[in-house]
Amino acid sequence: MSEAERSLSLAELAEAVGGQVEGDASLRILGAAGLEDAGEGMLVRVEHPRYLAAALDGPASALLLGPGLGPVHKPCIRVEQVRLAFIRCLELFAPDERQPAGVHPTAVIGPGAQVDPGCSVGPYAVLGRNVKLAGGVVIHAHAVLHDEVEVGPDSVIYPHAVLYARTTLGARVRVHAGAVIGADGYGYTWTGERHHKIPQNGRVRLEDDVEVGANTTIDRATTGETVIGRGTKVDNLVQVAHNVRTGAHCLLVSQVGIAGSAVLGNGVVLAGQTGVKDHVTIGDGVQAGARAGLWGDQPPGALVSGNPARPHREEMRINAALGRLPELLRRVRALEARLANTPEGDAGEQEL
Repeated sequence: MSEAERSLSLAELAEAVGGQVEGDASLRILGAAGLEDAGEGMLVRVEHPRYLAAALDGPASALLLGPGLGPVHKPCIRVEQVRLAFIRCLELFAPDERQPAGVHPTAVIGPGAQVDPGCSVGPYAVLGRNVKLAGGVVIHAHAVLHDEVEVGPDSVIYPHAVLYARTTLGARVRVHAGAVIGADGYGYTWTGERHHKIPQNGRVRLEDDVEVGANTTIDRATTGETVIGRGTKVDNLVQVAHNVRTGAHCLLVSQVGIAGSAVLGNGVVLAGQTGVKDHVTIGDGVQAGARAGLWGDQPPGALVSGNPARPHREEMRINAALGRLPELLRRVRALEARLANTPEGDAGEQEL
């Protein structure tokens, strides 16, 4: 689709985002952009007064403004929630990535597979026995779905992703390139002579609207299920171990590691490189700062950081005190030297 075909009038954009036009409603808009990369024909969002002057002086043709900003001399759309409206604009101008329905001749389809006619299966993709693909599913090139995998409607599996046997995906799930869903959980028992492998006979279930980043791994359960709750977004390079269960709408940022059988409530946020110990329970709404170590259960709504994780304010006070340690050590040594040179100090040493 050409840029001209994708252009929308300011009035059309305002209707799509639920806003009000000020200025030329017929102005054609070619796309939505940030302040730094805007050009002629673009719509720029402004959420704070300190950015308004730069937006007005810049090349953007129109502004997306929140209440209380202005008046302005450029055409604009006023909305209550600028960020959400901007996201909608980005969606409207996003390149069309839809794949044509059909199965590429080089794809390998196992016996008993059920592929809805509305699916797209790309070059060299592999579907195992009894795989089920609902309507609108897109399987990109070189993706591999092992036996009995089920993928819900409008889900997308990107190149070189691997879904092991008996993995189940809900609707509108996105699994990015190189992700591995359903590999063996890390389970071994020491016999006194060797590590004996524990069979990993369970499953993985990703609920509706889950997104899994590139090169992330989610292991299947030993028994039962590993579950990623609906709407949860998992970043690149995250490790989710066997039998982990997350609630709905969690955010797991890059390089998070969650050990086996940990349970996360709804809306949990784990910042980059956070580690969660096995079998702990993280309450609803917990937020953990980057590189936090969660060694024990966390109550709902806790804001924690550090390793081991503590309440964030306490951790900040500890970090501030650590910065003063060299000064405090010098003062302690000076006090010790002064005491050692006094009669009281000599007497004290003799008593010791």
